[in-house]
Amino acid sequence: MAALRPPRGSLRGFLCAGLLLAVGCTAPPASAPEPRTTTQQAADAKAEAVRPAPAPPREIPGLGPATRAAIPATARQAVVVTGAGPKSYRSTVVRYVRDPATGWSPVGTPWPAHNALKGWTGHHIQGDKRSPIGVFGLTDAGGLLPDPGTRLPYDRGRAFTARGTGALGEPLAGSFDYVVAINYNRRPGRTPLDWTRPLGPKRGGGIWLHVDHNGPTEGCVSVTRAHMRELLRWLDPSMRPVVVMGDGGALRR
Repeated sequence: MAALRPPRGSLRGFLCAGLLLAVGCTAPPASAPEPRTTTQQAADAKAEAVRPAPAPPREIPGLGPATRAAIPATARQAVVVTGAGPKSYRSTVVRYVRDPATGWSPVGTPWPAHNALKGWTGHHIQGDKRSPIGVFGLTDAGGLLPDPGTRLPYDRGRAFTARGTGALGEPLAGSFDYVVAINYNRRPGRTPLDWTRPLGPKRGGGIWLHVDHNGPTEGCVSVTRAHMRELLRWLDPSMRPVVVMGDGGALRR
């Protein structure tokens, strides 16, 4: 009787099986990483120490801690009106926008402006011919001319017709073609023509940003007609715009 032979290829399978049993079915463990030397650890610590810290958010230049603190945290647009002096009626307007991560950045170039005839005051009184110092919301607009494309509520009407002459004898016609109400002693959310005075009538009111008439105002801030149109189109109520206004010394407090 012939000797039995294993099927072809089975011998190779027996050898492979035996090899697997000898060495195990799992892969050899990975070698552990070499421990870092004291020198390498010191180098890493030094590199971490010299790494620059993230830059703090940019602030609006020319403003002191008290003025900055008065700007609401929700405000992301600011119109900064800086007077040339406490008794000057000349000022400069710069717009700023705030990014939550990087802070405030200027928008465009500075605009020349006028404020009240006798300058600025921290306690405005009706008829004192001074502009109030402070940080105020910008929520409502209007004018004699059609809405140029603002996102603020816009009240158009003939009641915005300006008549008479200014302090220097200049005609006031056209001054209220475009206005933005400054929320000093007024109730936000109403037409600029609303005369409600929460602080009382003696504290004045009707303080607006409006079209310049080439002279000082009674208490408002005025810029050119082109700049008023640009301002109206730029202001966005969802960004909670404010005006920051006063002479340079007062704003640095």
